[in-house]
Amino acid sequence: MVRISLLFAQEIMRPFSFTFNRTEVIILISLLAVVVLLLFAIWLLHRIETIKRVADRRHADGQGGYSKYLQQLDAHQLGRLITLIRNRNNKPAARGGDTQRKTLLVLLLSASALASWAQPAGNGEGESLLGQAGIIITIVLLLIPILVGFIIMVGKASRVLKRYRKKMDMAEADEFAAYLREVDGEQAERELVERKKALDYRLDDTELSGPEAAADRLGIIKIRENSGLPFVAVKKKAQRRPNIDPQLSKLIVWYLVAATFWLLFGTTVGQYLGIKFVAPDADQVSWLSFGRLRPVHTNAVFWGWASLAMIGLGYYVVPRVSNVAIASLKMGWYSFYLINIAVILGSLSLMAGINNGGGEYREYIWPIMLLFGVGLVLTLINYLKTVAKRTTREIYISNWYIISAVIFALVISIVAYVPWWQKGLGETIIQGYYMHQGVGMWFMLFMLGVVYYFLPQQLNRPIYSYSLGILAFWTQILFYTLIGTHHFVFSAIPWWLQTVAIVGSMGMVIPVAAGTANFLLTFKGGWYKVKDSYTLPFFLIGIIFYFTGSLQGTAEAFRYTNLLWHFTDFTVAHSHLTMYGIICFFLWAGIYALVPRLTGKEAPQSTVGAHFWMALIGLMFYTVPLMYGSTLKGLMWMEGSPFIESVTLMMPYWLWRAIGGSLMWLSHLFFAYNMYKMLSVDKETLDIRETAIQHAGED
Repeated sequence: MVRISLLFAQEIMRPFSFTFNRTEVIILISLLAVVVLLLFAIWLLHRIETIKRVADRRHADGQGGYSKYLQQLDAHQLGRLITLIRNRNNKPAARGGDTQRKTLLVLLLSASALASWAQPAGNGEGESLLGQAGIIITIVLLLIPILVGFIIMVGKASRVLKRYRKKMDMAEADEFAAYLREVDGEQAERELVERKKALDYRLDDTELSGPEAAADRLGIIKIRENSGLPFVAVKKKAQRRPNIDPQLSKLIVWYLVAATFWLLFGTTVGQYLGIKFVAPDADQVSWLSFGRLRPVHTNAVFWGWASLAMIGLGYYVVPRVSNVAIASLKMGWYSFYLINIAVILGSLSLMAGINNGGGEYREYIWPIMLLFGVGLVLTLINYLKTVAKRTTREIYISNWYIISAVIFALVISIVAYVPWWQKGLGETIIQGYYMHQGVGMWFMLFMLGVVYYFLPQQLNRPIYSYSLGILAFWTQILFYTLIGTHHFVFSAIPWWLQTVAIVGSMGMVIPVAAGTANFLLTFKGGWYKVKDSYTLPFFLIGIIFYFTGSLQGTAEAFRYTNLLWHFTDFTVAHSHLTMYGIICFFLWAGIYALVPRLTGKEAPQSTVGAHFWMALIGLMFYTVPLMYGSTLKGLMWMEGSPFIESVTLMMPYWLWRAIGGSLMWLSHLFFAYNMYKMLSVDKETLDIRETAIQHAGED
């Protein structure tokens, strides 16, 4: 390590001199050219086939096919055509040709106007390729003249095809005019008059309701009078499920309540840390120093908020898809107590300066993490026993994901805390494995299982493809377990191990694309339900971030981008984009879908909307400035600029981080209020009707 440091200092060894060689550039340009040519050929074939279908239809229909145009005329056009026919019938035959020419002229002008109106405005000029303030790859510059050439070629081909299509339309208009000249005048006039009368008919909007006021004498429906214009769109309510075991409901609710507490606690700490970036001298207390509070924030939201919320949702999903009761409520409560005790003791020990010192997300000392591990063991046994006694033959895919996630969480915890290989580079490799598997094989795997249940339930339609779900499941297990060391590119870790991690990161495109396609295609035919639901927008945002955030992680694994962004705030932005944008939005969607079914009480729709928008906008304010500023910061480091200049550079972006974090934190307050409204029982509210009846009886 000392020798490597000296080589770097003498500029003999500079890892960021890595670049593409000539062969790779030629191959990449060739592949892109082939793809563009293929797309152009497909587009050209499509346009030619369209014109060919029009020509074939004209030859097949003949003049008999023009009668459909008469059915497509509006009332104004019908009036003009009736006038023309009447004039033609009343005037001498010698002037009939002039009338026909006028009719043909009107039709041709109409066709020309429609054809010209259908053409897009402009020719595509004025568009430019905007470079980002980050990586400017030479290949893009080489592709610019090729792309310009293709744009010109496509434009010329499009104009030629449009001129030919316009010529065909004009010929068809001539033939239609000839058809109009040959039709029976009186018969056509009667038909057109009837058609115009039908088009001119208007409803008075009282056909269904009548002039009388609405009344419900049987008491079947509820009539809202003077509802006015609601400030918040009215969403559909969830139906309470009466067949859920009340004791299981109590267990699930306590998991979710404890998770909500840890979300508020952890993000309040994070909010304070964000303020410290702008005002680093806010306090002088050792327990509140940045180095101690930062792991308090991350571990509280990891093991307190997300883990407890996931396990709570799992206690509903696992028995529901197995069609049996949960194996043991006692095990559920024991696990609940152990995990909460672990997070409480862990937070106190970290603030007191007692930590593992090993790496990110494993700062809890091993006796505290042992409590968490025992809680996971009890959870795993409970889930497995429930699935084992299922009444359905197959194991639904949600249980595949959920149980595998608990198993992987136990495996990575054991690997990360057993001291046998925690020496030198071995500890670094284990840290990369633990950190990445914790996110991908615990949180992500578990939440995908939850989504595979709640998303079809909320859409009231089955998952689009079971096979895509299985493909995503096994490929995630294959590739995600290989990618931990891509966090240590250009380190002393063996080069082949770094390369394997990069290849595994590329392989993650398969499960991410399969899962995203499966979820979005499940929406097929049900997109209209999004506007009437306050859970589906959370699911949709989580799916979008699942795709973009995961593939962004793949992009960060490449050697150049890793060199540029690693050790900057870009990784902080990325972790929030994934853990917050994916895991948290999925958790909120599941909680909003489940709790009203357990309690029969809905959260106020206005505060649910405030929670959604503040969380989403806050996340954007948090991540986008950090990514932009961190790219500039990485470029400064690669250019050898003084470190303090990069700190000064990041000040405005850290301010945006604090603003975005504040919005996210406020959204959590709304979420906590919504949880309170969904769980509270207001015993002090006076029921006026019931009280009046009682008083009347007393009188």
